[in-house]
Parts: sequence; structure tokens; C-alpha cells
Amino acid sequence: MEELQDKYVRFDWAIKRLLRQKANFDVLEGFLTVFLGEKVTILEILESESNQLSAEDKFNRVDIKARNSKDEIIIIEIQNTRELYYLERILYGVAKAITEHISLGETYYKVKKIYSISVLYFDIGKGNDYLYYGQNHFVGVHLQVNVKERDAIVSRMPAEIFPEYVLIRVNEFDKVAVTPLEEWMKYLKDGTIRPDTTAPGLSEAREKLKYFSMPPKERMAYDEHLSAVMIQNDVLDSAKLEGKIEGRAEGRDEERFSIARNMKQLGIPVDVIVKSTGLTSGEIE
Repeated sequence: MEELQDKYVRFDWAIKRLLRQKANFDVLEGFLTVFLGEKVTILEILESESNQLSAEDKFNRVDIKARNSKDEIIIIEIQNTRELYYLERILYGVAKAITEHISLGETYYKVKKIYSISVLYFDIGKGNDYLYYGQNHFVGVHLQVNVKERDAIVSRMPAEIFPEYVLIRVNEFDKVAVTPLEEWMKYLKDGTIRPDTTAPGLSEAREKLKYFSMPPKERMAYDEHLSAVMIQNDVLDSAKLEGKIEGRAEGRDEERFSIARNMKQLGIPVDVIVKSTGLTSGEIE
């Protein structure tokens, strides 16, 4: 029976279903506390798709949009498959969230800080690290500028205003889980949680995200979700492999033609070139 209890619901499923419930906010708060580096308390889950002003407007596609105890907005998105313009999309999502939470006529002081957290199960750019943070920084042309200099009228520091981005590259994690951050990375990657974990949110997840605690209908829907993700990844992996094989074949063909071209320029008989390269006499001609 203990073996059954060791199987937990994947985070991408939990965040779409289970973690929206107020009773499970402690799991989500633990996740955010670890990855944002400060204690996070969730007040409410907000509507996760932006309203469209016209038929041409894009939706702000996120999995969870929450408001924390400091009245800041946190966007969390899970991406299982590669998207070409993903960075542009998260920038758009942040901009849309900012404008949604300030009304016409309000002062700019009402602009809310946004945290954008992306849990990525695909390769994005180059780099071997599994965690990336980003935020706007101001640097002078000739020296670093302290924007809160003496006599300057600055109500809030840039860090209190500008969005922060967190990119979690799950597939790049290959360490032994020791720290709370590493334990969360381990759970995100393969769904395992140490029985003695003290990482914020994970001990709660052990109780609330048990696979065999789900009703049969919910468990069937979850299994279908996993199957769909696996099929999708298999299709992408097959396409990559076929592309590599095709590329290598093209490279070998080009190499044979190059050798044949050089042999022909040296006046070597066609029948010898055929035997050496495997090309037909017609191709050589």
C-alpha cells in the first residue's frame, strides 16, 4: 500500500484543477515561496484568461493568476511543448495583466507588480542551468545609477514596480535533491516527493496530491492527460530524430558529390569514381 501512496499527481495537472481550491493554497504558497525567495500568501485565484476587447485581441493564456497578500499579481504557466515565440508571449501576458488591473483615470501609482513564473518542459535557448530570473535594471551610460539618490522624488524603487520573470527549465535538472528548491525541481520533473521532506508546500502536497486519493473519474481524466502529453512528446521527438537523420543523410550525399567532383577534376575515370563514391555514372556526369 505504501508503494501506491508514493505516486503523486503531476504539477501541471494539479495547477489546473486541485491547486485552485482554497484548501490547497498551502501547496501553491510553498511553491511560490521557494521559487520567489520570500514568504508568499495567496489571497485569491483570479480569472486566468484576460477579457478580449475585440475579436482580434489575444487571450492572456495562463494556468493560474493569483493575488498575494501584498496585492501583487502572480502568473503561473505550465508549457509542455515547444513554442517558437514563448518569450514574446510571456511579455504580452505580463503587459496585459498590468493594464487589466489599473482603471482609466487612476494614477500610475496603482500599477501592480507582476510576477511571471513559467514551468517549462521544453528546451528554450542555450544554457545549462535549470532556473533563470529576470527583471528590468537601469544602468547609466558611463556609470551605474542609483535611482534613489538624495533629493530625488522616487516613490518606489524599480524592484517594487517592474515585473519579475522566473523560467524553470525542468528537463535541465539532474541533481540530487537536497535543498527545498531542488526538492521542488525533483517533484516537477518526475513527480516524486521525499517522505521526510520539509520543503514548503511539498509536505502538504504529499497529503493532498496523492494519485490514489482521486475519485475514479478524476483519475481516468488524469491518466488521459498523461497519455496525451506522452504522445505529444513522442511525436516531437520523432520529428527531431527524423530531421537529424535527414540532415545527416543530406550531409553524406553532399560529401560524396564533393569527393566525386574533385576526382573528376583530377581526370580519374568515371567507373573508378562510381566504385569509390557509390554515385551513378549519370550523377557523376
